[in-house]
Amino acid sequence: MSKSSSTAPVVLITGASSGIGAALARRLAADERRLVLHARRSDAKAGAAMEQVVGACRELGAGECHVLYTELGDESAVRHLIEGTLEHFGQLDQIVSNAGYALQEGICASTWQSLSRAFEVMPLTFAALIRHAVPSLQASALGRVVGVSSFVAHRFDADTPFPETAAAKAAMEAIAKSAAAELAATGITVNCVAPGYTRKDATRMGNAAAWTMAAARTPSGRIATPEKIAEAIRFLLSDGASHITGQVVHVDGGLTLA
Repeated sequence: MSKSSSTAPVVLITGASSGIGAALARRLAADERRLVLHARRSDAKAGAAMEQVVGACRELGAGECHVLYTELGDESAVRHLIEGTLEHFGQLDQIVSNAGYALQEGICASTWQSLSRAFEVMPLTFAALIRHAVPSLQASALGRVVGVSSFVAHRFDADTPFPETAAAKAAMEAIAKSAAAELAATGITVNCVAPGYTRKDATRMGNAAAWTMAAARTPSGRIATPEKIAEAIRFLLSDGASHITGQVVHVDGGLTLA
């Protein structure tokens, strides 16, 4: 068992090997947080990506980085994350449930299995993370939970359908609001951030026409970077956000304005 003597908060970030999760890890590292970084699997590609994130975090000043690999989608994976965090650090102060995916296909292309999988990976995992972490979060002076939702739970376009992801992310937001009400008296806050179109990785920016269309649909005319989303999450984890709970913060350049 390895337990750090630092008093810095311990933050668990799921889906931390790329995109928003990696950007958040780097940003919190600069605040000298102790980090537990999750990735889906420990194959060569994922391992190399995570090594880059960990290296950057250490250069930026992270108190310590601990990596846990597991495939989310059942309760045993959640227990692995929570128990692994507590075994290594002896505490868990904050959770960012970032792991997930966006599947663009119509409702007629969805299946019972694909919709079930979306719920297992996103809202069911989110609920289980909260459930298993409540004792640790309640013991912290900075107990925070942030779920990463998406604009697709709020905006519906016939030419870009995301029915499965939209349903799963909307369920995450409902869980966050319910948990926020239930846990408010304990000092734990539970919120969501809903990004708009985001350039999550430079290697995934190949479809120039799609990005042009996304920018045109966004009132600001700009596509967000992962760092922009990370800043909003960082604020919700801060002491300055202690009176904010049960909210969905849209970081989307006005995309979901009514």
